[in-house]
Amino acid sequence: MAAKVAIDAGETKYTAVAGTLTLRKAICAKFKRENDLRYTPDQITVGCGGKQIIFNAILATVNPGDEVVIPAPYWVSYPDIVHLAGGTPVVVPCPAENDFKLQPQNLEAVLTPRTKWLFLNSPSNPTGSTYTAAELEALAEVLRRHAQVWILTDDIYEHILYDTAFATIAQIDPRLYDRTLTLNGLSKAYAMTGWRVGYAGGPLTLIKAMNMVQSQSTTHTSSISQAASVAALNGPTGFLSAWCESFRDRVVTLLNEAQGITCRTPEGAFYVYPSCAGCIGKTTPDGTRIATDNDFVAALLETEGVAAVQGGAFGLSPYFRISYATSLAVLQEACQRIQRFCTALT
Repeated sequence: MAAKVAIDAGETKYTAVAGTLTLRKAICAKFKRENDLRYTPDQITVGCGGKQIIFNAILATVNPGDEVVIPAPYWVSYPDIVHLAGGTPVVVPCPAENDFKLQPQNLEAVLTPRTKWLFLNSPSNPTGSTYTAAELEALAEVLRRHAQVWILTDDIYEHILYDTAFATIAQIDPRLYDRTLTLNGLSKAYAMTGWRVGYAGGPLTLIKAMNMVQSQSTTHTSSISQAASVAALNGPTGFLSAWCESFRDRVVTLLNEAQGITCRTPEGAFYVYPSCAGCIGKTTPDGTRIATDNDFVAALLETEGVAAVQGGAFGLSPYFRISYATSLAVLQEACQRIQRFCTALT
């Protein structure tokens, strides 16, 4: 409705590069209301999705030789964006026994004078792992000792949570506020993926630099998308709790019944990241040997028509990612096919 009203009102012209003032004020109100973070509108930038926000931040700040610490599993775009800027991704494996979360001692071990950024993503794509306030405080204690390190916290799945209360690092430790970029967007909680609206709050000097980058690329996201985003951010959110409840254990139990598959229960987002370690080394009925998680997902697609993404794409193997943001009927059929595929391996 808000988009239609904006179209009818002729709000189809260029906007400010950083986004309309109305939208930036709505974002400031959201950060204060939900995260106890206080920004002014000139500390807010709006882009064509969260991916552009990350791209703008890295392109504006990273020089050749700069390092960006990325916990793995990670969202697939993180290291590639760093490479595009000439930086060096420093990938830190975060195994299942740590719930796929970065540990303070592992963070301390990889920080150097060349470290420019740390990426955090909670809840996580691809694992659904979610940092608690205490876990973020432990990471913050390390970061306080390394004043050269900026923090990009990707909070895009903030509202898709099950039991863990959401926390973001600048909220947990205000001493890091001046070097934290807090990213969010409309795609996930509001199912507005095609509208392409991501946003972030951060230090004014960083936001100005990011806006300069954006001014020479997309200029701004659609004026109509921005109008719709104002309505979303200022509107009711009661539907989210019921929505999250409907996501609970859609696939975990069924996947754990598949031979050779182990699947932990995610705390948030709408992904699972099962281990297929029990299938590595086995052979399909047509003689294909499963040597990697890439082999696993390729054979699963070829044999059963089930599409998944190999763990190698996210920096940690042998796993695969499944999104369960679809109908229960489709998910149950997919899990039955995965069970059948695994049973047939020898």
